[in-house]
Amino acid sequence: MSSCHLHLGSNLGDREVQIARAIQMIEESIGPVICSSAMYETAAWGKVDENDFVNIALEVEHYLTPSQLLKTVNQIEDRLGRIRIEKWGARVIDIDIIFMEDTVVKTERLSIPHNLMHKRNFVLYPMVEIAPDFIHPIINETLTNILENCEDETRVDRIELL
Repeated sequence: MSSCHLHLGSNLGDREVQIARAIQMIEESIGPVICSSAMYETAAWGKVDENDFVNIALEVEHYLTPSQLLKTVNQIEDRLGRIRIEKWGARVIDIDIIFMEDTVVKTERLSIPHNLMHKRNFVLYPMVEIAPDFIHPIINETLTNILENCEDETRVDRIELL
């Protein structure tokens, strides 16, 4: 069995509920969640005039190939009502494959590691929470070091549960 790191985000509807539904479907369709970060509320990135996002990072056990994982993630997004209208637009759910251990994939449809993750605080903060010493297989640095050197100044606030 292998593991992968997924990053989930939502900025439409009840964001926390959308994340919870996605996690349930991930466990049913991909495999058990080994660990998860806290939820973080973050400003939109890329298309900054959108609602704030709620984001979370997961480590998940699985038996899938990269293409099977992408297909399954896209099916979960579709089942939860994601509509792809514009790049970086508002969405009910977004599930990105960040890492599949040290696997590197570069195709027209899929980049593993995620090709922008090292430039995004909203990905790095939750990822560092669950895998601070994970070494990025291309950059060859820990996620902690990557976060410390990230130039992104986008707001990232940990959601504290009451």
